[in-house]
Amino acid sequence: MHKPALPLEGTDTFNDRIRIVLVETTHSGNIGAVARAMKNMGLGSLWLVNPKSFPDEASYARSAGASDVLDRARVVASLDEAIDDCVLVMGTSARGRKVPWPVMPPPEAAITASDASADGNVALVFGRESNGLSNDELQRCHHHIHIPSNPEYSSLNLAMAVQVMCYELRMHYLRGLEAGEGSPYLKPMAAPGDAGWDVSLASVRDVEGFFGHLEQMLIDVEFHRRDNPRQLMTRLRRLFQRARLDEMEVNILRGILTAAQKAAGKQGANSQSAGDDASAPGQEKDHV
Repeated sequence: MHKPALPLEGTDTFNDRIRIVLVETTHSGNIGAVARAMKNMGLGSLWLVNPKSFPDEASYARSAGASDVLDRARVVASLDEAIDDCVLVMGTSARGRKVPWPVMPPPEAAITASDASADGNVALVFGRESNGLSNDELQRCHHHIHIPSNPEYSSLNLAMAVQVMCYELRMHYLRGLEAGEGSPYLKPMAAPGDAGWDVSLASVRDVEGFFGHLEQMLIDVEFHRRDNPRQLMTRLRRLFQRARLDEMEVNILRGILTAAQKAAGKQGANSQSAGDDASAPGQEKDHV
């Protein structure tokens, strides 16, 4: 029994015009790992040229929920059968050639493949685990793809190489969505105010109330002296301003300050800075 397939994505799953072609794969587990890499990035068309063993349990076990890609995989006897109906063929190669051949890195290859898929089927061809594609097979390709790995250790696992290309294809696809109807996938969410953040950015009033509360707490616990402040509050301001606090974070921090004052026996009138209310606007009793 193999793992049931997880559902493919809906609207942002690629069409099947871009196919991954594996030539004479020796280890069936690598076929399963390739299927997983493909499904991760929204690709589903897998062609296998004369694999040593497929289908088998090892391939399905390594697919980790991408068994539907394996179920749909086409097994053919020769590379010719796998690329016969394609308008563009691109093959991965780690070696230089006596006769120079058009070669490009994965990002440019992904753009070229995606553009050509509008006109027909495109094949991305990956060779044997031990020695890649033969010279004759590479000469069947319009372009070669070179992944610029560490020259001192350039051998990539088959599934890793496929993952690199599938990732670049997906990034190109998502950039197209972002330029068109818009897509949230490539937009960073790193701080309050970014799309998707769950709480609004704290206002200046909220943050200033926190700074006043922080200074008073430091005085209460005898860590800070107003008559000899040095640069303590300046540096703390710089620290917290870099963080760009949201409203909930200010509430949590002020709750911690209040708890520290209670523990120090200083809770009361002295816990508020001049002009600061008992709680910041929007601050609630519960802090989380």
